[in-house]
Amino acid sequence: MEPVVVKLKVIEATPDTFKEFGQVVQASPDGEEFGLHDAQLDLSQGTPRFYIMHLQDRALNFSNITHHASVTQCLGSISGCTWYLGVSRPSIVDSNAKDKGGNVVQSRSGHFFVPPAVDSVQVFKITGPKFVKLNRGTWHAGPLFKPGDKMDFYNLELSNTNVVDHTTHDFKKENATVFVIDE
Repeated sequence: MEPVVVKLKVIEATPDTFKEFGQVVQASPDGEEFGLHDAQLDLSQGTPRFYIMHLQDRALNFSNITHHASVTQCLGSISGCTWYLGVSRPSIVDSNAKDKGGNVVQSRSGHFFVPPAVDSVQVFKITGPKFVKLNRGTWHAGPLFKPGDKMDFYNLELSNTNVVDHTTHDFKKENATVFVIDE
């Protein structure tokens, strides 16, 4: 069975449009005191890892989406070039939710969540010198960018995030759906 192709309209990432998923952090004057315009981080569950991630050939489509239950994550293009991020709201639930039925799943790392719905997925365009901070548990696909390009990204997470806190939902397998960015 061929998967259904869902075309996602692009939304420009601004502090207001992205607030349900995290923050868009932009330049502020040197010496300005810490405030709500700064990334509100939760790195309390381990050793922070801040590194440069080199990516290439990240086409403007996806079927897998991931979340991290134990950490906020920051992503930003070093060059300030345009990139895209598919997202869906966090769906981590209390361990008691498993007893209430429904579509609750336990991850390999032990937390419980409700898989993201096809109609909950949105895609954001990030342009210029800014980065996004993803709230704990925000589902995300990307960074994505025009085929044939390669880009370097700042990435702030925990040192073991991709080993012990990496839950993925496969829309192609579970929902017979793939997403294409309509730009």
